[in-house]
Amino acid sequence: MIELQEKKDSSIPSSIKDCIGNTPVVRLEKLFPQTHVNVMAKLEFMNPGGSMKDRPARFFIEQGIQDGLIRKNTHLIESSSGNLGIALAMMARIYDLSFTCVVDPKISKTNLKMMQTLGANVVMVKNPDDQGGYLKTRINKVKELTQKIPNSYWINQYANENNWKAHYHGIGREILQQVEERIDILIAAVSTTGSILGTARRLREKYPKLKVVAVDAVGSVIFNAPPASREIPGIGSSRVPEIFQPEEMDDVIWVNDYDSVQGCKVLLQKEGVFAGGSSGSVIAAVQKLIPSLKAPTNIVTILPDRGDRYLDMVYDNVWVSKLKA
Repeated sequence: MIELQEKKDSSIPSSIKDCIGNTPVVRLEKLFPQTHVNVMAKLEFMNPGGSMKDRPARFFIEQGIQDGLIRKNTHLIESSSGNLGIALAMMARIYDLSFTCVVDPKISKTNLKMMQTLGANVVMVKNPDDQGGYLKTRINKVKELTQKIPNSYWINQYANENNWKAHYHGIGREILQQVEERIDILIAAVSTTGSILGTARRLREKYPKLKVVAVDAVGSVIFNAPPASREIPGIGSSRVPEIFQPEEMDDVIWVNDYDSVQGCKVLLQKEGVFAGGSSGSVIAAVQKLIPSLKAPTNIVTILPDRGDRYLDMVYDNVWVSKLKA
């Protein structure tokens, strides 16, 4: 007997890459109970790779294929503190591409193991740059590898316009669909600045008076602050990204490592949200911002990644005890 084959349900994704995006927005009412302030957070750690970096990783590769920059034999190379490396390793698996990620000693052990498990070739630099960080050293290593590895392609998230475009078409578009209230303030962490730029550009199309507040790490030079040592990956930078447009920022709030840790802890305690270090930085910045707000204000923020990959850092009391309050 010939059995009739039922049609596949078209609503079921054909690949894990199709599960990227459409992350929820939640109100942080327990953490911020002020009646005149409404704080809403987009939970980007609910992407399949555990962070918002899934979005640009997919966009980089698919746009690169469309533009002819990435082919079957292309070897992808990128510098990453963790999340983009994980996301690119996942996408490289899907598209059967080779991928090398350049990292430094400050990467969390969990992120390092995740990248390796996903099949990435990991190269670690160990010499700090002239500003006490490792970013410049990582970039130099990337340039060296592109000369050595045949058919290599450097993603270059700090200069690649597809970085902000991924968030313009992703986070920004989704927030407008999800949030019914007028949005007064977007406050978000910066590193490559792609997520804050892309999201802000999309939101400002509907809300031209939107105030954009960047959250940067103490010791980061993005806004011409003095360089200093930083321990939490994923926020701040020891060089100014090529895609950055400072005139699109209305304000910046600097947060140190210790305050970021406290932000993570209070977010977990009050809301049960287990998020990463840059999310803690954002929470600490919102706490600093609210006292200056008098009129009813709707704030949207982004929580970039999960907390489990920071268990040996932000959520480890011994590690935290070494930070300066």
